[in-house]
Amino acid sequence: MILRDCDSEFLDRLAAILPQGALLPPAPRYLEEPRGRWQGRAGAVALPRSVDEVAAILRTCNSAGVGVVPYGGGTGLVGGQISAEGPVPLILSLERMQAIRASYPSENVLVVEAGAVLADVQRAAAGAGRLFPLSLASEGSARIGGLLATNAGGVNVLRYGNARDLVLGLEVVLADGRIWNGLKRLRKDNTGYDLRHLMIGSEGTLGVITAASLRLVPRPAREGAALMVIESPEAALRLLALAQARLGDAIQAFELISGAGLAFLAETMPQIRQPFSQAPDWMVLIDLGLPKAMAPEDALEALFAEAFEAGLVQDGVIAASLAQRTEFWALRESIPEANRRIGAISSHDISLPLSEIAAFITRAGQALAQISDYRINCFGHLGDGNLHYNIFPLPGRSRADHAQERDAIKTYVHDLVQEFGGSVSAEHGIGRLKTGDLIRYGDPVKLAAMRAIKQALDPRGILNPGAVLADGEMQRE
Repeated sequence: MILRDCDSEFLDRLAAILPQGALLPPAPRYLEEPRGRWQGRAGAVALPRSVDEVAAILRTCNSAGVGVVPYGGGTGLVGGQISAEGPVPLILSLERMQAIRASYPSENVLVVEAGAVLADVQRAAAGAGRLFPLSLASEGSARIGGLLATNAGGVNVLRYGNARDLVLGLEVVLADGRIWNGLKRLRKDNTGYDLRHLMIGSEGTLGVITAASLRLVPRPAREGAALMVIESPEAALRLLALAQARLGDAIQAFELISGAGLAFLAETMPQIRQPFSQAPDWMVLIDLGLPKAMAPEDALEALFAEAFEAGLVQDGVIAASLAQRTEFWALRESIPEANRRIGAISSHDISLPLSEIAAFITRAGQALAQISDYRINCFGHLGDGNLHYNIFPLPGRSRADHAQERDAIKTYVHDLVQEFGGSVSAEHGIGRLKTGDLIRYGDPVKLAAMRAIKQALDPRGILNPGAVLADGEMQRE
C-alpha cells in the first residue's frame, strides 16, 4: 500500500463524520520534540473525545491510506511522535480523553483514559489511598497512552517494574477501526495470546491505546532517602547487593550520579543546592519505602555503617525530613536539564547486565578518549541496569565542533553495549531515531516476527509510519 497525503480533500471527508472542533490545524507544539532534532509535518490534528471517535478516525484513515501519528504528551526522546519525511500524516492526539473512568481501591485498580497526564493519575491513586508507582521527570506532561506505548521505565523500576508491569488491561483501537475491549482487572487470564503486552511498547504502530486498567499498590507508610559517596561504579554495585540483602524490596530506587553531572548542575543551575562541599566522582541516591514500624533513617544509617565498615562508602547524607528527601530527588531529576543546557554530542539510553556495568564504563571511557577529549556524564537507574551514557564537549567548545565524530561515537558505544549483552534502547523506545540500530543489533528472527505482526494488524501501514520498523516505511503516492 502506498500512503497518500493528509490533504484538504481527505480532511473534508474526515470532518464530515466528526463533531465540530475535532480537527484543528497543527500548532507548533505538535511538530516539535524536546531535543529539537526534527521538525514535524501534519495535515491536521484530530482531537477525539471518545473511543468511538478514535475508531471512526482510524477507519477513515485506513480506507483512504492516510498515515496516523499517535500523540501523547510530546515528551518522547526518540522522535516517535514526529513525522518529518514521507506522506503528510494526520496527528491523533488523545489529550481530550483524560477521564478517570473508575476506581477500585479494594482491588488496587484504577481505570483511566489514555490522555490522562501521569501526575493526575498519581493524584487519583493518592485520593484512593493508593500509589501508582510509575514516576519520571516528565510526569507533569507525559500522558498514560504514550507512556504505555513506549513501555516507560522511570526511577521506581527496581521495586515496581516497567510500565507494562503496572497494566492489567487495555482498550485499543486497531488500524481498521475495530475496538479491542480488553479493560479487564484480572491478575490471571490465560486465554491465549496476551495482546496487552503486544500493544505495550509498540509505539503506536500496532494500535492506538485509548484506556487502561492500571495496577495500584499500597502507599509506603514511611519513606526516606540517602546520598552515599562511593569510589567507583563497581563499589556502587557492591553497595546495591548489600542494600538488597539487608532491605529487600524496601529499596524503591538506586540511582547512580557522577561527578560530571554535579559539575553540570553547578555550571548551569547553581541554584540547586549540592549536598557535599566538594563534589565526589561518584555517588548513589538510595530511596526506601517502609512499613510504619520501621524508620527509614535508622535503616539507612545501619546500611551506611555496614557499607563504611566494608569500605564501600566514604561519606553520606541521610535525609532528615521528607523535604530534604525531595531536595535529593530534585538534584537527581535536574541532571537531564543540565545536560540539555550543556549540549550533548551524543546521548545513549542503554541497559546492561549488572555485573557488566563497571567494565563497560571503564572500556567506553578509555576508547572514547582515543577519539577526542570529551566530558562524559554517566548516570541513571543502576538498580535495573539502565544507564544514560552521554558525551559532551569540553568547556569553551560546542557539540557542533564534534559533529563529524557523532556517528563514530554512537556506533562505538552501541557496538560495545551489544558486546556486553545489553540493549541500545532501555526505556525510551526505538521511535525514528533508532530504527537503524534495531536492524543492526536486532535478532533476525525477532525482526521477521515483528514485521509479520505489523503486516497482520496494520496491512496498509497507516499506524505511525516510519517509526520502529522503518525499513517497511510506505512511499509517497
